[in-house]
Amino acid sequence: MRHELRLSGFGGQGIMLSAVIIGRAAVMYDKIFAVQTQVYGPEARGGASMSAVIIDSIPILYPKVREPDIFVIMSEEGFLKYGKGAKENSMMLIDSSLVYSRPGTPHVLIPATTEARRVFKRDIVANIVMLGALVKVTKIVTPDALEKAILDSVPKGTEELNLSAMKLGFTLAGG
Repeated sequence: MRHELRLSGFGGQGIMLSAVIIGRAAVMYDKIFAVQTQVYGPEARGGASMSAVIIDSIPILYPKVREPDIFVIMSEEGFLKYGKGAKENSMMLIDSSLVYSRPGTPHVLIPATTEARRVFKRDIVANIVMLGALVKVTKIVTPDALEKAILDSVPKGTEELNLSAMKLGFTLAGG
């Protein structure tokens, strides 16, 4: 049941928070194993960022993602730097609002940033929209675990906004 997940975008999109939420959902609520790592350039906000999560039903002995099978790509630079060499049988969720390249691998286009702006008048929740889509498409964690992990992780006073963003992601991914 092992999945190696790589999330990428630019600093300020909540890429690191997204990885923490997925890892927390797996460990705390689905009772499976997870590890999370992250990388971002010296620019931090605005520069390319990447976070990786391994989720497995057995203990994880090596914490680095070697061959990701699931990608969440939220910027063109993130695709070019961290997603371009994806293996053929990997799954890629792409924010079609900001990523113009298309991989040769199976992929799902999610207009997360455009829809976050349209529905909520702010793109700050695009990462949560993508998490909803990720869970809907891959079932990497349960929707209930994702919801609880989001509630644990977002700033107080933004819970309803973020849960609505998650549900929008479910809808955009076909459900």
